[in-house]
Amino acid sequence: MEPSPHAERFAEMIGAANVLTTADDQAPFLTEWRDLYKGVTPMVLRPGSTDEVSAVMRYAYENDLKVVPQGGNTGLVGGQIPQESGEEIVLSLTRMNKVRAVDPDGFTLTVESGVILETVQNEAEKVDRLFPLSLGAQGSCQIGGNISTNAGGTAVLAYGNTRDLVLGLEVVLPTGEIWNGLRTLRKDNTGYDLKQLFIGGEGTLGIITAASLKLFPKPKKLEASFIGLANPHAALKVFSMAKAQAGPLLTGFEIMPRVGVQFCLDHLDGARDPLEGEHAWYVLMELSSGSEVFPVRDLMEGILGEAFEAELVEDAAFAQNLSQVQDFWHIRHGMSEVQKAEGGSIKHDVSVPVASIPAFLDEAIAAVEAFVPGCRPVPFGHLGDGNIHFNVSQPVGADKEAYLAKWDEMNAIVHGIVADFSGSISAEHGIGRLKKDLLRDVKSEIELDLMRRIKSAFDPKNLMNPGRIL
Repeated sequence: MEPSPHAERFAEMIGAANVLTTADDQAPFLTEWRDLYKGVTPMVLRPGSTDEVSAVMRYAYENDLKVVPQGGNTGLVGGQIPQESGEEIVLSLTRMNKVRAVDPDGFTLTVESGVILETVQNEAEKVDRLFPLSLGAQGSCQIGGNISTNAGGTAVLAYGNTRDLVLGLEVVLPTGEIWNGLRTLRKDNTGYDLKQLFIGGEGTLGIITAASLKLFPKPKKLEASFIGLANPHAALKVFSMAKAQAGPLLTGFEIMPRVGVQFCLDHLDGARDPLEGEHAWYVLMELSSGSEVFPVRDLMEGILGEAFEAELVEDAAFAQNLSQVQDFWHIRHGMSEVQKAEGGSIKHDVSVPVASIPAFLDEAIAAVEAFVPGCRPVPFGHLGDGNIHFNVSQPVGADKEAYLAKWDEMNAIVHGIVADFSGSISAEHGIGRLKKDLLRDVKSEIELDLMRRIKSAFDPKNLMNPGRIL
């Protein structure tokens, strides 16, 4: 692609300062944080409004230019990084960062796609409301990317995936047409629910430019405990007790192995061990209530008291204030980041039925340790919704590149076990470039054919994020 004539036209649409063509200006948009993909592009475009996105896409469609939408560039499957061929333009939504409407009485918030997730959370808090989506990258990821990948996070147990938090969307189609579906209706049974095609569509069907989001009552009381246990089987039984007694008040239930907690203690600023002794496994449990008078602490103590009596829990620490709650979550949210300091890490974002998690972990841990003796499995995540980040750090002192060369083989082992438990190879990160070749092994031919038909209907020229998902 010759960038100059196209760059000049795009500069007329969005301003020359927003057409990035030098290597230094483009660098932040071309590498994702795992360093698995390093892209090449003739230009990075930064439109500042829906109309500008529309103009860019109309021109791209007329001139057969391939476009890769990008939010905060925190995706973990490479879908936001251009191919190394240099034929794909990056369209960054960073400048589209306006809060369009806040309706605390209707419990809705309408924002543009470039708004940082943490900003969405803060805007909700200003009106005494809660936007529950919570991720380790929430200080830099953007809501448009969260929606495009149907992000999960630590609050899925109580509030659902991103898909469950969206009421309406505004989308620019590959042709440049604008679909204004920014409805805030809780009920709208008028045919196909088009927004659901774009949620989790990873930018292959259109570019999300704004969204109407659900808000919730802000919790008035919050309790958290950090629990030491012998194994995931005990953790599952504690979860069952907590779910039965707390119901919707159970808003977090995260499992972590000792090796992961130790990585945090070694490499994460401000991390402190919540318990005096070491335990093979840990659970972070959170309860919350919208009532200031509901005895949440009594409920937490009752659950753990029963678990102690059943000899499921070895030790537990209660957060004494909000600062300690945040300290507990600091360890959990930092667990993925700190693995970088321990060398190469082969990662899996998988889900199995909740009741199958202990058996899955037993089998998968044994399998990867047999495949690479000395490797350090670091499986952690959302036990309450069945999503485990089954990461495996290299053996101490091993060659990083030689270890990472085993990525596909280890994936095949872990994903094979996931299939045996009727699970999913992508619980919350999406497919992107990293997992597109795996879909044929987990989707039926009719599913793949239906997906191709949808892609062709929206993007007949295959210009929108080509080579992702399909």
